[in-house]
Amino acid sequence: MASDEILVHEVEALGQRLTEARTSIERRFVGQHAVVEQVLAAILSGGHALLVGQPGLGKTMLVQTLATVLGMDSNRIQFTPDLMPADILGSEVLDVLPDGTRAFRFIEGPVFTQLLMADEINRASPRTQSALLQAMQEREVTVSGQHRPLGRPFHVLATQNPIEQEGTYPLPEAQLDRFLLQIDVDYPDRDTEREILLATTGLGEGEAHRAFDPEALIAAQRLIRQMPVGEAVVEAILDLVRAFRPGSDESGGRVDDVLVWGPGPRAAQALMLVTRARAVLNGRFAPTLEDVEAMAAPVLRHRMALSFAARARGESVDGVIARLVGQRFGSQQAA
Repeated sequence: MASDEILVHEVEALGQRLTEARTSIERRFVGQHAVVEQVLAAILSGGHALLVGQPGLGKTMLVQTLATVLGMDSNRIQFTPDLMPADILGSEVLDVLPDGTRAFRFIEGPVFTQLLMADEINRASPRTQSALLQAMQEREVTVSGQHRPLGRPFHVLATQNPIEQEGTYPLPEAQLDRFLLQIDVDYPDRDTEREILLATTGLGEGEAHRAFDPEALIAAQRLIRQMPVGEAVVEAILDLVRAFRPGSDESGGRVDDVLVWGPGPRAAQALMLVTRARAVLNGRFAPTLEDVEAMAAPVLRHRMALSFAARARGESVDGVIARLVGQRFGSQQAA
């Protein structure tokens, strides 16, 4: 069988497996199809995701369900201002051995897992946030001068409450950029909320079933990177990302008085990966312009900042993204 035929067969098999995983997740996390799609796309792309939404929208349950369905070990950290780096990375303790000698022994922290839920990550001090940053980017931690690699796979799903800012430490731009996607979890519509009520207030709730294991997930992540991407999609990604940079030729001055700074090359890399993942999630063998349009907001919204004048006019980052995406792709809905 030719290599292209093998790739098509593998992508088709992965798509079927992902359909099973998605169905299993949505038995418990009801109605939020776009959120489930975006979280799965982030993990399939090998990255981390920031979940932003009001309390009580099921973010914690989503992460727990993902761990079950993807067959990953998981830990949860509730971030607080007094949390120290050693509380998440681990520390060395001095042991007395049977022969009377003493030796240091490293006790692993909760970051040594496959799926880490960082709950209310902006409540941790900058010192603790920076410790997690190394783990996210380098897939290793440094304790007492020793580099300790984390296992594979390793993903961080962090949450933030957008309405409560007292006692919080906003994440620096460098750390926000390490999140592949910022996924906004909004209130469900009436029909979805009715379905949630009926599904979660009885004697039993929907159960999630395991559809992957860590080895299968790593293989899926490799396969995503092998998928072909058409030249039109590559050019659309470049055009879109560069259009949000103030002062660039591609922006044409449209964002010069709206944005202070725009997305860097990491945004284009993220968009390239998650469009491939979304294509597989929707049963396609290669990404299309529809995938670029759908994933633009979660990739870009945390990688730019509004100017003072734009905030004074009541503009929002999502509004700016929707306007430019609509102009680029001719989407009546985005425009």
